[in-house]
Amino acid sequence: MINPTPMRKAQMAKGKSRQSDPARKPAPVVRESGAPRGYAALLVEVKARIQSAQYAALRAVNKELVGLYWDIGRLIVERQGSQGWGRGVVEALSADLRRAFPGAGGFSAQNLWYMRQFYQEYSIAPKLQPLVGEIGWAHNLIVMSRCKDAQEREFYLRATRKFGWSKNVLTYQIDNQSYQKSLLGQTNFDKTLSPALRAQAKLAVKDEYTFEFLELGEEHSERELQRALLARIEDFLRAMGGVFTFVGSQFRLEVDGEEYFIDLLLFHRRLRSLVAIELKIGKFQSEFVGKMQFYLAALDAQVRQEDENPPIGIILCREKKRTIVEYALRDARKPIGVATYAITRTLPKKLQGQLPSPEVISRLLQKL
Repeated sequence: MINPTPMRKAQMAKGKSRQSDPARKPAPVVRESGAPRGYAALLVEVKARIQSAQYAALRAVNKELVGLYWDIGRLIVERQGSQGWGRGVVEALSADLRRAFPGAGGFSAQNLWYMRQFYQEYSIAPKLQPLVGEIGWAHNLIVMSRCKDAQEREFYLRATRKFGWSKNVLTYQIDNQSYQKSLLGQTNFDKTLSPALRAQAKLAVKDEYTFEFLELGEEHSERELQRALLARIEDFLRAMGGVFTFVGSQFRLEVDGEEYFIDLLLFHRRLRSLVAIELKIGKFQSEFVGKMQFYLAALDAQVRQEDENPPIGIILCREKKRTIVEYALRDARKPIGVATYAITRTLPKKLQGQLPSPEVISRLLQKL
């Protein structure tokens, strides 16, 4: 065993005396100083700026990619037209491009054919050309393959850009005939909302909503309908358009000591408006409008915050007669829309010929 040196003994004794001295206070712990005032706001602002830059970068990359595919499609069309090349050139081009750029995707023969079709169909639609670069290539393929009418394509191109629809949401909206149902919607928004809100509100209220995700029979109560919608709340909000948030069910209002309950209360993020929904399993009745006006007046007075726009009402029925709805809404002072709901995807044949004129549709699309 090695004995400690005299110096080491002295150090050990000194350390022992320090530990045994009850009057000696422990050395203070050095702590990092707290964040200065205003730092939290700075962090939020910087994070928002970074996210904005990332989004702008992604949009720029996407626009460049779509532009590349447009040019490839154009070159294929031009060469086939001028030199009479057949289908084999596309397969050969695909194989050579994949060899030349082994780490890059998107050059399969099928995708080259899509590029060719993409150029052919949109080169004759100059109004749509600026829009295709605003959404992803996969989204463009969905719109191109599922929609043949130019105005219907414009609707989904603009809506996808504005609302940031995913591929699944976009497909759902097309399958659900959102374009047709938005144009047929029955509301009194022209008289009750400001010009800045009218177009967006009209797009928020469809003529018919499809709840094919519900496991309900033809005969069901309003309570069963409400419970089924709440059980599939994400699907419900997606069917409503994807820009709503859920606030509550059987939302309680108290007026002069009496209680009233709104079936469903949502919030439309872009309109910044509360949206009251009344569920009716039967036909629309004109007295429904008076009840909804009362709810909206109470929401406006008791619930709406200062930075929010006036609340909107949606009366959701199983059936409606359009003339009765028109008369019921004619003198209503609160913004209300009347829609129907279905469990399967259908647009009644009698409504196919009632779409607005191309001029009216064009004006509405410009608001997207």
